[in-house]
Amino acid sequence: MSYKALYRQFRPLNFEGMYGQDHIVTILKNQIINESVAHAYLFSGTRGTGKTTTAKIFARAVNCPNSKDGNPCNECQTCLSLLGGTNLDVLEMDAASNNSVDDIRDLKDKVKYPPTNGKYKVYIIDEVHMLSKGAFNALLKTLEEPPQYLIFILATTEPHKLPATILSRCQRYDLKRISTDDVVKNMEEICDKIGISVEEKALRLIARNCDGAMRDALSILDQCISLTDKTLTYDYVLSIMGAVNNDAVFGVSQSIIDQDIYMTLKQINDIINDGKDIGQFIKDLIAHYRNLIICKAVDKPEDIIDISTDNQIKIKEQSQNISIATITRIINLLSEAENKVKKTTQPRIILEVTMIKILNPEDDESFEGIVSRIDKIEQTIASGNIKITTNNNRQAVEKPLSKKRNEEKKEAKKVLPKENESKEQIKQQTQENVDILKDIKQNWKNIINKMKKEKIKVFTLISHGEVEDVKNNNVIISFKKESEFFKNALETDDNKKYVEGFLSDSLNKDVSVKYILDGQSYDTEEIKRKESLIDKTKQLFTEDIVEVK
Repeated sequence: MSYKALYRQFRPLNFEGMYGQDHIVTILKNQIINESVAHAYLFSGTRGTGKTTTAKIFARAVNCPNSKDGNPCNECQTCLSLLGGTNLDVLEMDAASNNSVDDIRDLKDKVKYPPTNGKYKVYIIDEVHMLSKGAFNALLKTLEEPPQYLIFILATTEPHKLPATILSRCQRYDLKRISTDDVVKNMEEICDKIGISVEEKALRLIARNCDGAMRDALSILDQCISLTDKTLTYDYVLSIMGAVNNDAVFGVSQSIIDQDIYMTLKQINDIINDGKDIGQFIKDLIAHYRNLIICKAVDKPEDIIDISTDNQIKIKEQSQNISIATITRIINLLSEAENKVKKTTQPRIILEVTMIKILNPEDDESFEGIVSRIDKIEQTIASGNIKITTNNNRQAVEKPLSKKRNEEKKEAKKVLPKENESKEQIKQQTQENVDILKDIKQNWKNIINKMKKEKIKVFTLISHGEVEDVKNNNVIISFKKESEFFKNALETDDNKKYVEGFLSDSLNKDVSVKYILDGQSYDTEEIKRKESLIDKTKQLFTEDIVEVK
């Protein structure tokens, strides 16, 4: 007898064996018990979550004369013939290879005939999103008004590709990704049945790498146990999968945080020389940085991160030394590298170049790169570790500044926080901004109606915008994309000056006004402004070098 893959050998035979899908199983069992079965179902979900398995169990259960609690008995003639694939009342069709109009017309010809053995004729169409437009149209009428004895079960990983006319005629059930605990539990039971001794952390390593797909987990387990002598260890699974142990991932991540390019590339060299898979290593790094950003973003990361307690402590400690902006930038660069590695014959070079890009944010022109640099500047400024030295190669000469350059210098200083500004003052200013925003939003129509009496033209322009926010006494007004003309008209010097004066008088507080389009971030404009001011600062201090330690 030929060998059967584990995922086929241990495919669940009843609903109780469906891990992680209780929300669907309960409904389907009740429909069978109450004989309120629908004529069309859509099972959607990622690969390996049990769509086809659920469809097969359901097809047996509705036809089983001895079903109990909504489950098939798997012992009667009907169940045995369905399990053996000899019963023609249940037909499976793969839409990936049978997606034409003729295939669906052939199916329609067959559904005219009632079931020969059971109560229902069941058609399971897998990967249904692969059907052509013409095939969907041919299926529609039969799906809408099927014979009493006919049930359609459609399965897909991409339900968004199905026409709305098909979706509206089906009861839709979305199968969840299976949790790590459920995947581990199922693998433990299978290992017990086949007599394999296994370390739990080895199974957890497999479960974390299957992305919630039980079939993927069992395929990896199958590969591992086929080469072992009745014992499955964590290190052995690591070697089979080409994965890197946690210590190596932490080590590379720490070298990146320390900005140590030599140590980063040295560790990567060691990992590659050990024969580890580069694509898998990048996935492991992305997962690690995902854990870091969750630790930064939430108060209880342990409810979200599925790792051991010891590793959670290490991740929390490491997350304190890196900003969210930097983590986001690193994840984006690693994700790009992951895609490139799949298509290249030189994965090592892709990884090494990516690491050099990560460790040289000054060369990164992306939004995340700019934010990362500004974060670093702000941290340095906050530490007070700034030193201004005279260039030894040039004689420092004090030059009188023109009025214009004096104004530019004052403007440049605005990007630096005031040394004597206390936390209480910052808190007070933040509260003032909140109060201003609340006041403006509540009285916006009344405020601009007064403008109508003074300048009807400006009133017409600004009435197309809405108050978005108040930041540092800047009133931010957003416009829809189709109203960009009005935004641009308001940005002329005369109109901007009038609006700022009008709002300042109305609010009894000096405010500036900034105009943005929907979807734009005011913070992005601030970054551009800061960089512009930094350039101006360089021009002003041509005889000095600003040394940031």
